[in-house]
Amino acid sequence: MGQTGGFLKYSRENNPGQGALERIQHWNEFHKMLPEEERRQQGARCMECGVPYCQSGTMLGRMVSGCPLHNLIPEWNDLVYTGNFDLALERLLKTNNFPEFTGRVCPALCEAACTCGLNGDPVTIRENELGIIEDAYQNGWMQPRVPKVRTGKNVAVVGSGPAGLACADQLNRRGHHVTVFERSDRPGGLLMYGIPNMKIEKEVIERRVRLMEAEGVRFVMNTDVGNGKDAAGLRKEFDAVVLCCGAKQPRGLDVPGKDAKGVVFAVDFLSQTTKSLLDSGFQDGKYVNPRDRRVVIVGGGDTGNDCVGSCIRHGCKSVCQIEMMPKAPDGRAENNPWPEWPLVCKTDYGQEEAIAVFGSDPRIYSTTVSEILQDDGGQVRAVRTVKLGEGLKPIPGSEEELPCDLLIIAAGFIGCQDYVPAAFGVDLTERRVVKTEPGGYATGIPGVFAAGDMRRGQSLVVWAIAEGRGAAHEVDAALMGYTNLP
Repeated sequence: MGQTGGFLKYSRENNPGQGALERIQHWNEFHKMLPEEERRQQGARCMECGVPYCQSGTMLGRMVSGCPLHNLIPEWNDLVYTGNFDLALERLLKTNNFPEFTGRVCPALCEAACTCGLNGDPVTIRENELGIIEDAYQNGWMQPRVPKVRTGKNVAVVGSGPAGLACADQLNRRGHHVTVFERSDRPGGLLMYGIPNMKIEKEVIERRVRLMEAEGVRFVMNTDVGNGKDAAGLRKEFDAVVLCCGAKQPRGLDVPGKDAKGVVFAVDFLSQTTKSLLDSGFQDGKYVNPRDRRVVIVGGGDTGNDCVGSCIRHGCKSVCQIEMMPKAPDGRAENNPWPEWPLVCKTDYGQEEAIAVFGSDPRIYSTTVSEILQDDGGQVRAVRTVKLGEGLKPIPGSEEELPCDLLIIAAGFIGCQDYVPAAFGVDLTERRVVKTEPGGYATGIPGVFAAGDMRRGQSLVVWAIAEGRGAAHEVDAALMGYTNLP
């Protein structure tokens, strides 16, 4: 696969991006595609290794190594190198329903397991993937593929995030009639309202939804199943129901002052920002505005970083990001060898922008909030922090006060919201996600299945797509007595 010795001849080149001070002036994506010849060179770097760990999706240590979708990476890298982009598209779509999503927002588990990364820079797998699918849209190859035969079976998918979309796409291709119910006004779940525009512009999602509609999938918006839309009626109307509502119950801070004004969850802050941007270009004022405010963000993950980048674009006065964990090493530790996922410090786009605007990294490590301080009107004015030592235990005497006008909690999620499982009568696990059969997607209620974060817990878009595909396989077998879905 690729060019023999290509990894020795060519260096890794990423899609070029705008500088930090330039890109914070807008809310659009800020990377451009490499020209075709340079993209082909990146495909040439795929080194024909004997065991392609990139596509393994195998648990190593504490995390998965390689692609959970088992994408045929060496195959389409070779086709990129030889310029056969139409065949590359065919191989890519065999395993991934939405490479235009994963090519933008996936953390690239595949690249972390790339053999080239053992002693050098891994292949630009994610960007090659994005190049294939965007080239396909540009060339008019992504046309509706309407099933020639319909089964007569009707399936309801509740939730239009990546798991729901993948499940619906697979079942529709099989010939079932699929209806997707979404409580928001736009499809996409957290892809639409949880991930900022600069990481994935919403036209990308809308483009795919239009294609799915042309292929026969029906989308019903502004419909909250279990709260307005009767779950029992849905079960009677459809032969199967797949719950893909995500794990949207945010984890709060159980500290004094937690009810202060100016304390918001990251999912609400990001959702309101995107909706206001799409609806009115921020003219409606229906969002939490960090302009000229001192912002403290609790949480060091991708969501916290997205909040940093969003606050800077809004024009915040200052921003810092509090992380409970100590700073990760800059390079792999001895107990974290390739091809395990590298537990190293990553400076993401939001942190880069904070450094460019304010002159320093916004992250404060090994720290947590012990109290939220309020003014006489109940508005947050500061947070009291404490350093954490071994075992994440507070260090006496390490307390500090951070001025704060807006506190954004990006501490993850604790499971799915209760009302949908309750409406369908399905059980939850101790982790507050829907309980399904071991290794499967069927709940204890006949004809009701679950997939995505709602079953797995908070995870990645690539895992959500894999979950949706797996659920579709099981639903199809249950409806037809067999399945030919992958």
